[in-house]
Amino acid sequence: MGGLKLRRLASSLLSQGPASPGSAADAHQAVARATAHHPSTAPPSAHHMDALLAFGRGSRLSAAALAAAFVDRLHAAASGQGDAAVALKCLVALRVLLARGAFILRDQLLAALLRHPASGRNPLALAAFPLGRSSFAAASWVRFSARLLELVLLLPDASADAEYLVALPNPHLTAELAAFAAVADAVRQAPPPPSSGPQPNALIWEAVRLAEEDRVAAERNIAARVKEMGERLDTLSLADAVELVCVLRRVEDQGSAPAPEWKWAGLDEGVVCAARRVRERAEGVVLRRTVEERRLVRRDSGGSASARVLVPSRAGRGGGGDAVRFGSTRWAGTVSAWR
Repeated sequence: MGGLKLRRLASSLLSQGPASPGSAADAHQAVARATAHHPSTAPPSAHHMDALLAFGRGSRLSAAALAAAFVDRLHAAASGQGDAAVALKCLVALRVLLARGAFILRDQLLAALLRHPASGRNPLALAAFPLGRSSFAAASWVRFSARLLELVLLLPDASADAEYLVALPNPHLTAELAAFAAVADAVRQAPPPPSSGPQPNALIWEAVRLAEEDRVAAERNIAARVKEMGERLDTLSLADAVELVCVLRRVEDQGSAPAPEWKWAGLDEGVVCAARRVRERAEGVVLRRTVEERRLVRRDSGGSASARVLVPSRAGRGGGGDAVRFGSTRWAGTVSAWR
C-alpha cells in the first residue's frame, strides 16, 4: 500500500513538468531576492539574474509580472528616506535584462518603464532621489543610472549593420544619430567613480561598467551613422540638412569639452573628426538648398507680378493717401468692394 502511494506521488510530480515562474507573487519574490539591501555594496548575483531571465522564457503574462514587480520595487526604494542600494540594484538588473533577456521580456520592460504618454507616469524619474540614509555616491549613481536608462530605452533596436542603415530614410537616420549622441553625452556627465579602497563598492563599479558599455556601443553606432550620412548628403532637403548640422555639432562638442579632474572618456577623436568633415559638407548643402529655394520663390513671385495693382490707401474719411501694393486683382476687388 505504501509503495502504491509513493508511485502515485512520483507520477504526479513528474506529470507537472519543470516549474516555471509566472505569477505576480513569484515575480515580486525574485525581484526582492535579487535586489535585497544586504549586502548593500554587492550587485545582483548571477544566480539571481538567471532566475530573473527565466521570466522571459515563459508567457507574456510572466514577463509582464516581472516588469510590474520592478516598477513597484523602484517606487518603494525611492519613497521615504530612500534606499539607494535597492534602487541601484534594480537599475543594474534592468540594464542586464534589457541586454540579455528574451524579446518578450524586453518588450514588457519597455512598456512598463517608458514614460506613459497620457498619465505622465515615469518609474525612472529619479533625478531627485532622496539621500536619506543612503550614501551620497550611491544616490548620485541612482540618479545618473536612471537617466541613462531612460535614454537607452529610446534607442532603436538595431545595430550598425550597413544594410539596415542604407534602408533608413534621411530623417530617421538623423534621429537615430541624435539618440546615440545623447547617450554618449549622458555618460560623460556621470558622477566620479568611487575610489578603490580596501573594500570597493562592487555595486557602483558594476554600474560604471555598464555605463562604459553603453558609451562604447553609442560611439560605434555614431560612427556608422556619420559615415552613412556622408554618403547621402546630396539627397538631403534643406530641413534635413539643417537638422543634421545641429546634431553633428553636438557630436563634435563631446570631443572638445574641458575635462574635470576626473574624466570619462569622450568620443574617439577619429569619430569627432569624421563628424566635423560631414558637418562642414552639410553646411554647404544648406547654402545650396537655400539658394535654390530663393530662386523658386523669385520665379513664382515674378510670374504673378503682372497681376499686381496699386490701390490708394484711405487716410481718413476724406480718402487719398499712399498707394498700397497687392499681389493679385482678387484682393484689389475685395478692397474696391470695401470702399
